[in-house]
Amino acid sequence: MLTFNKRYGALALVILLIEFLIAGYVHDALIRPYLGDVLVVILLYCFVRTFLSTPVLPTAIGVLLFSYFVELLQYLRIVEVLGLGKSTIARIVIGTLFSWLDILCYTAGIAVVLAVEKYGRKKTLRIRPAINS
Repeated sequence: MLTFNKRYGALALVILLIEFLIAGYVHDALIRPYLGDVLVVILLYCFVRTFLSTPVLPTAIGVLLFSYFVELLQYLRIVEVLGLGKSTIARIVIGTLFSWLDILCYTAGIAVVLAVEKYGRKKTLRIRPAINS
């Protein structure tokens, strides 16, 4: 079950770099708040799949539920409750503002993951018989 998947690791690093670029240089009303949230669940999924050989659907659902949980913590204002309001890292990692649109973005991100995984499997299945022949 524990593994190291180079493909998912590379994807995770690329998406992490994109997230850093968005956070550092994009200050708009569309890409930073929405695309960033779509990408973050894809990043988490790729990170998990880098180290764990787990099935696609349970992993995707787990990442989605984790993302929902973090959003719930934002709703409960956990950063302030824990006295971390002045911690930049806590404010960035956990977040401070609950939004239903974030929930929608996380769901969209996991939908992208599932679509790509399904397409990738079909493509792999078509290629394998040709290689084995």
